[in-house]
Amino acid sequence: MKLLVTGSAGHLGESLVRVLSGRGHAVVGIDIVESAFTHRVGSIVDRSFVADCLAGTDVVLHAATLHKPHVATHSRQEFVDVNIIGTLNLLEEAVAADVRSLIFTSTTSTFGHALTPSAGEPAAWITEDVAPIPKNIYGITKLAAENLCQLFHRKFDLPCLILRTSRFFPEADDRKEIRDAYDDANAKANEFLYRRVDIEDVVSAHLLGIEKAASIGFGKYIISATTPFTQDDLSGLRQDAAAVLKRHVPEYEAEYHRRGWQMFPTIDRVYDNAKARTELGWQPQHNFADVLGRLKAGGEALSQLAKTVGRKGYHATEFAEGPYPVDT
Repeated sequence: MKLLVTGSAGHLGESLVRVLSGRGHAVVGIDIVESAFTHRVGSIVDRSFVADCLAGTDVVLHAATLHKPHVATHSRQEFVDVNIIGTLNLLEEAVAADVRSLIFTSTTSTFGHALTPSAGEPAAWITEDVAPIPKNIYGITKLAAENLCQLFHRKFDLPCLILRTSRFFPEADDRKEIRDAYDDANAKANEFLYRRVDIEDVVSAHLLGIEKAASIGFGKYIISATTPFTQDDLSGLRQDAAAVLKRHVPEYEAEYHRRGWQMFPTIDRVYDNAKARTELGWQPQHNFADVLGRLKAGGEALSQLAKTVGRKGYHATEFAEGPYPVDT
C-alpha cells in the first residue's frame, strides 16, 4: 500500500511517516520544509505538485495545515490558501487518481465558542453532535475543509474520515497565565483529563482510519484521551475540579503533593471520545491514570514517540512575550 502523508515535517506528519515506514508501507511525505521525513518538498496549494505526488497513491493522510499559533502571524488569505484550497486540491486530485480514501486531521478548535459555557453554567460535554462555532480563521478554515471532505464523499463516493484531535503538541502553553502558574509537565498532565491526547494515540487513530475508511464512508471523530469524568461531574468541574478529580482518582493527590503540582481550579469542557472508540475500535493507551502511573514510577508524562519527535515550534522567529504571539 502506498500512502501520502502531508505535513511530514510537523509533529504528526513525522510521527505518521516514522510509524508507517516502520511497518513496511511505501510512504511519501510532502511538506514545504525539508526534513528527514519529507520526500517531496512543495506546497499543497500547488495543484500540479499535488497531482504529481498522488500518482499511484492508495491512501492520503492529510495532516498539513496552518495551525492556531499562526493566527497572529499569518494572513487570513494564507489560512484560506493552505487549509481550504490545499485540501480542495488534494480532494480533486485524489478523485482523479482513484485514491481509495482520505484521512483528514482536523481539530477540536473547530468547536470554538461552544467550548466556553457562560458564567455559572456547567462545563461543556463535547461530542461530535455539538455544533461548531469557530472563533478564529483557523477554526473556520478547518471546518470548511471538513465540509469539503463531506462534499467529495457525497459527490464522488470518496471515503473520508475526519479526526478532530485535541492538543498533542509538546510546546509550552500559549497562555502566559498557565506558563507562569504551572510547571509545563503539570499543565499537560492536567489536560489529559479533558483536552489532551498523546501523539502515539493520534497515530493509532489514523492507522484505524486507513483500515476502516472504506466501510465507514464518512465520519467525524473526536480524538482525545479517555476522560475519567462523566456528565454528572460537569457542574462540579466548573466549581472545584480538584474535588471532582479526588473522587475519581484519589491517588493523584500524593503524587501532585510530592511534586509541588496543582490541579486546575476549574475545567470548562470535557471531550468525549466514545464515538471513536465504538466506531473505529480505537483504544487510546494514554490517559490521566496512565500518565500518573508513569510519573509515580519516575517517568515522564509524554510517550516515547512524543519525546522522540520533540518540540518543533511553529515559527522561525522567537517572541519576547512567549513561544508565539497570541491573537486576541
